[in-house]
Formats: sequence, structure tokens, C-alpha cells
Amino acid sequence: MDLQAEEGLITTSAPVLVATAVPAERDAVARALPGAAEDIRLPGAALCRTAGGWDLLAAGVGPALAAASTAGALTAAALAGRPYGLVVSAGIGGGFEPGAPVGSLVVADEITVADLGAETADGFLPVSELGFGAVTHRPPDSLVRVVSAATGALTGTVLTVSTVTGTAARAAALRARHPGALAEGMEGFGVAEAAAAHGVPVLEIRAVSNPVGPRDRAAWRIGDALAALTECFGKLGPAWESWNAHEH
Repeated sequence: MDLQAEEGLITTSAPVLVATAVPAERDAVARALPGAAEDIRLPGAALCRTAGGWDLLAAGVGPALAAASTAGALTAAALAGRPYGLVVSAGIGGGFEPGAPVGSLVVADEITVADLGAETADGFLPVSELGFGAVTHRPPDSLVRVVSAATGALTGTVLTVSTVTGTAARAAALRARHPGALAEGMEGFGVAEAAAAHGVPVLEIRAVSNPVGPRDRAAWRIGDALAALTECFGKLGPAWESWNAHEH
């Protein structure tokens, strides 16, 4: 890859798309990426393009809207002759204690949709066991290792749910089905589906704002999680450039 340092910024010919759920998460990422930004309108979403080759998209809440918005951005970039080299699903989320306490970062080695399937008398059957596709996307192992080392993030499964977990029983059931789960979000699998359709590698990064389980707003640390997300992306750029240069 052609890397160029200019005015303290590292740019690459393989731009990165970062998809968050809401503008507050997008803005937390933007604070780590200095330089002028340009707003670009896409169908149903607005994209913020930074001078360093990072495009930031508030893709919407939930896997369906996240997939649609991400697919639109990927298609627009490909048609413009500027395809992405990486897609990152990023934001705050719940952490499964004690593995991922509030304030920690998690980078997914597996992005798994937890509630796509069928309830049966014998329990939950994922859609993959019903013969209708996959329930897991796996980011590149080498990239996960580089990002984890650079940011201090924990590594494990991040679950995608359409309904946020709100009870201890539900949290326990998810952990029983997914023993490697460290965090829960609502967009990762949708973003990963769109990336896979375009043949682009994907990452998911979650800053833990609350424990997965009973909803206790007094225990939420959203501001701290957003600050952790900013700090993470300050380190993620050099890690991506290093991995990208080595792999290509």
C-alpha cells in the first residue's frame, strides 16, 4: 500500500469506514482523528470524511439499519473508485462480567448474532442450524492481535442482539450459549454482513458502558465509555496502517 505522511497525518490508499450506531459514538471516534472533515450525504445517512482517510458513519441503531447504511456507504465508495480496505463497527455496549468490566475495551475475534433463529421445545436453534446462512463473522486473526496489543483491548466474542439484555436470566442464557462472549451490541453483525458482501475485512470494537444484565441506569458510565472509544481510535490508526502495510 502507498502510505504518505502529511502534516502529522498518515494517509493510505485503502480508506477505512467506521460505522457507529449514533452520532455521539461517531463524534467520539472523530475526536481521535485530527484534520479537516467533509460531510457527504448518502441515502438515509450522513458520512463524515476525515483528512486522514477515515470515513465515519452514524449508521443507525440495530442490525438491519446498520447493515443497510453500511452497504450503501460501501457501494457508493466502490462506484466512486475508492473502495474501503477495512470496515469497523464501533461504539459503546454492555460487558459480560467479570470478563469485561465497565470501562474496558473489547475487540471481537468473533462477531455473532445471538437471537437470529428459532425457539424450540429443546431450546434456541440458530439460523445456521436451520440451514439459512451463517451467524458468525470472524475478523482477520492477525489484525485482531495487532489492534488488541495497540489498544489494550480484551479479545473475545461480541454478540449482536436486536433486543438489549435486561435481566440476569437472559444474560446467563446468552453466556451459556456463547461461553466466549465478552460484550453485547446491536449493530456488529449487520455491519459485518455488509462488509462480507463486498469482500472487505471487518472489525468490531466496543467500549463497555454497563454490565450485561438488569438495567440499572445508575451503573451506566456512558461518558467514560465514549472517552475510552476516543482513546482507542487514537491508537487504532497506526495499528491499522502497520498491519495494512505488512499484509500488502
